[in-house]
Amino acid sequence: MTMRWETGSELTIQAGGKRLEARCFGPAPGDKPTIVMLHEGLGSVSLWRDFPEQLAERTGCGVLVYSRAGYGKSEAAELPRPLDYMTREAVDVLPEVLDAIGFQEGVLLGHSDGASIAAIYGGSVQDHRVRGLILIAPHFFTEAEGLAAIAEAKIAYETSDLREKLARHHAQVDVAFNGWNEAWLDPAFKAWNIAEVIDYWRIPVLAIQGRNDQYGTLAQIEEIENRIYSPVDVEIFDDCRHAPFIDQKDRTLDVISDFVARLDRIEHSKVEIA
Repeated sequence: MTMRWETGSELTIQAGGKRLEARCFGPAPGDKPTIVMLHEGLGSVSLWRDFPEQLAERTGCGVLVYSRAGYGKSEAAELPRPLDYMTREAVDVLPEVLDAIGFQEGVLLGHSDGASIAAIYGGSVQDHRVRGLILIAPHFFTEAEGLAAIAEAKIAYETSDLREKLARHHAQVDVAFNGWNEAWLDPAFKAWNIAEVIDYWRIPVLAIQGRNDQYGTLAQIEEIENRIYSPVDVEIFDDCRHAPFIDQKDRTLDVISDFVARLDRIEHSKVEIA
């Protein structure tokens, strides 16, 4: 059953056997392309703040944002999470999300874990509806610096007001935090590497990262540049950490809007040639 597209309203999607909270902005699928946003490892619908709504206004596209199981107001996930949870989200759950909203064509936009999920989908699932990928601070493999930052987050969660802050955005805050933190800090996760999916991309990609990202170095972006066969735009933001859409929102909106506009021109030129 296709979700009823009601811009700005709190909605529910059934995917992966769970009820997932969602919100949508702008035109419905079928009227304009749709940007589907995939949040980070501690993200949710509300933690995107007003970015989805502004993105819809700037691009003229529909925008769909949802909380994965265990996050926000979505149903809880079972813990511990399997160490291949991002692959499972991409291959098993995301296709159901896209079908549930009546997705017809558009872009996957992911941040951090969400960018990795989008990357896996783009390299693992044959879906001609997806015309491009926008990857903000993607992870393709673990790095010592990032794992150290995640270990610091665990200490902050246990000793500071971080848990209280996250509880404003997650109905099951311990499930949200521990599902992410325990997976990444599992000793076996050090071997996690999904970079091979880059080899299978055949659509344009926009990669954005802050130069001061505490969870990943520019080696993640270099992996894209060294392996990709498709057109790629890379934007490295100075004086920016892990969340460019917060630290430098206007610039992030600018580069995404430009990328989406170019994709639209490409699609129109294909139609005219045909």
